[in-house]
Amino acid sequence: MANTLAADAVAALAELILGARSVVALTGAGISVPSGIPDFRTPGSGLWRNVDPIEVAHIDVFRSDPVRFWRFYGQRFATLASKQPNAAHRALVELERAGMLQAVITQNIDTLHRKAGTGELLEVHGSIERCACPDCGKQVHLQDVRRRIELAEDGVPRCSDCVAALKPGVVLFGELLPASEMSRAQELCADAEVLLCIGTSLEVHPVAGLPLLTDRAGGRVAIITKGPTPLDERAVVRLGGEVEEELSALAAELKAA
Repeated sequence: MANTLAADAVAALAELILGARSVVALTGAGISVPSGIPDFRTPGSGLWRNVDPIEVAHIDVFRSDPVRFWRFYGQRFATLASKQPNAAHRALVELERAGMLQAVITQNIDTLHRKAGTGELLEVHGSIERCACPDCGKQVHLQDVRRRIELAEDGVPRCSDCVAALKPGVVLFGELLPASEMSRAQELCADAEVLLCIGTSLEVHPVAGLPLLTDRAGGRVAIITKGPTPLDERAVVRLGGEVEEELSALAAELKAA
């Protein structure tokens, strides 16, 4: 029965997409879990299960104690080094290349959408692809940052010119999201006839408010994620199984249409 219901929901979603002028995807940590990257809140496996993010990933910690900050972020950089896109990322690329998906807005910093080949991508929480010197602004690519972490006695990658601790190109706790990225994301969601919310709990603001822009403008919101979200009652389609399976099934349904 559950498989039948999921298949019906996928078919209904495919029909919505085929009839839509504009389709946008909003993705969160759940889309990268099949690639071996833990999400943030799942009991027993979430990234924050043994650590308070305010104590290790806040902008004030970066400024006052870069050793402590990079002890945490250095592990993240090492963990993400070998991760690759999964079938869910690739399904979205397939939809985009078929002209059925206008853009992907992601909360993820892991670069997997970019690796998969997504063209129109908004990384509203930034990306680990580059770090920057807070003093001179010099940009350093991810591979070079990893090398500097390995060579540094204290584990802190530093600017070769200023010797200041490099800051990851991600939005830390205590920082605002980039205004230009959020403005574009808001425009896309307000204009979307269908918004696919994938692998996101829709609890982290201001991104969690984006689906409301679609809903209020008369668009349809579809939620594809495990666990409840605050907007489940507003979703015209709700899928809660394995994200790879469901997005692959959606791509296959659209290809066959």
